[in-house]
Amino acid sequence: MSYMAASSLLLLLFFSGSPIQILGLGVGINYGQIANNLPSPSRVAYLLKSLNISRMKLYDADPNVLVTFSHTNVDFIIGLGNEYLPNMTDPIKARIWLQQRVQPHLPQTRITCITMGNEVFKTYDHQLWSNLPAMQTVYNALVDLGLDKQVTVTSAHSLDILSISFPPSAGSFRQDLSEYLHGILNFHAEVKSPFLINAYPYFAYKDNPNEVPLDYVLFQPNQGTVDPITNLKYDNMLYAQVDAVYSAIKAMGHTDIKVQISETGWPSRGDDDEAGATPENAGLYNGNLLKRIEEKQSTPAKPNVPVNVYVFALFNENLKPGPASERNYGLYYPNGTPVYNIGVQGYLPGMVYTSPSTKIVSKT
Repeated sequence: MSYMAASSLLLLLFFSGSPIQILGLGVGINYGQIANNLPSPSRVAYLLKSLNISRMKLYDADPNVLVTFSHTNVDFIIGLGNEYLPNMTDPIKARIWLQQRVQPHLPQTRITCITMGNEVFKTYDHQLWSNLPAMQTVYNALVDLGLDKQVTVTSAHSLDILSISFPPSAGSFRQDLSEYLHGILNFHAEVKSPFLINAYPYFAYKDNPNEVPLDYVLFQPNQGTVDPITNLKYDNMLYAQVDAVYSAIKAMGHTDIKVQISETGWPSRGDDDEAGATPENAGLYNGNLLKRIEEKQSTPAKPNVPVNVYVFALFNENLKPGPASERNYGLYYPNGTPVYNIGVQGYLPGMVYTSPSTKIVSKT
């Protein structure tokens, strides 16, 4: 294949022999950058275009990325790290940050949301109590700058905020977090922003592989489980987790807040004690998830609300701390080759490849 032919390569999918399309679906991608070997933002832009993915989530407001993606059809969620939350409770600092890091990129770069912190409730320090005030202050600054119609504010939470996750209809938040979450839910209802969760069925399987059925967490055919209160049947853990969050929100008096999955994925490699972290399982999890998104599936308790997902992550990140799995969630290696085959194949400038069976030829 010629270089020019490769440059026009679009999304190729070989999903059990049946092609599917990602464009326009409820799927986005997390673009983590804790690595020293990632391609430039301009090359990433080519990859995203070839994959027809039009939603991306950052963990910061990297100006190089935001400038590169100007005048594209990619919608961005940008982030503020937990360490910045106390400063963002100051209206002056919040306004200055928006004027310097967000406003210059609008409207040419489609920034739609700011996440104030990530999994803040895993901590018990000043970051926790400053989460809601920071969200409120930044949102008020957006209003003052006339940007609130373009950009909203939220925060992303781990499922550690739940005290009960099964059955889904009995889902409830931890009692020690109720005062914080009550205010956050009121904020979401007022400004109509989504409640974001980082949901990883992998963790449940890793912690208890002898009790948690692998097929149930990988969206493979299985007997499923029935919620004894509602009689709703669940054939996968992710949807049960989402409905548990909806139930917890309802228990605090809200039925007007949408839940979105800000992170989910499966590692392709892990340490010896990290059960299930294999390329095969990662391919099944993400591939089956994409197929369900393509089918516009909903959870059993929310049949009219399509599941909205950001897959974690675009690339493996070689500098992430922690166990080996943390560095191996990527769909792609930094050189643009797929880590495993879920039928999704894109194009990075400098690489030419046509199918999983062909050799990869480097272009300089």
